[in-house]
Amino acid sequence: MARNCSVAATLELIGEQWSLLALREVFLGVRRFDAIADATGAPRAVLVRRLRTLVETGILERVDYREPGARTRQEYRLTPAGRELQPVLTALMQWGDKHLAGPDGPPLAITHTECGEPVRATLCCAAGHHLEDTGRELTATPR
Repeated sequence: MARNCSVAATLELIGEQWSLLALREVFLGVRRFDAIADATGAPRAVLVRRLRTLVETGILERVDYREPGARTRQEYRLTPAGRELQPVLTALMQWGDKHLAGPDGPPLAITHTECGEPVRATLCCAAGHHLEDTGRELTATPR
């Protein structure tokens, strides 16, 4: 019997390549369908389905916009639930930067706007302790 798992449930929603890349673009401020398609290289039909799922599950929302002289169109924006995925994408990027970046280094740097320092995804407990060696510092308790 398959384990009841929040990781598996989350992967059902965002675990597919085009979903994650679309989210990456929206986090980077790209909100319009054509720009997301260009930046990700996703096939249009696939991207339509992935964005629809992200909207239906409350991760993204469609918001109307209209440029002067043009018809009303829609762009994609993160919901509060979508913004909570930032640490997930940051952790994926951080891992890729460490283990997969080529000789030129990571392709993108994420910094804290206020101070300019690099942003890192880290684990900490509710008491504020930062966990460095997570393999030895975590206990999983089934419920």
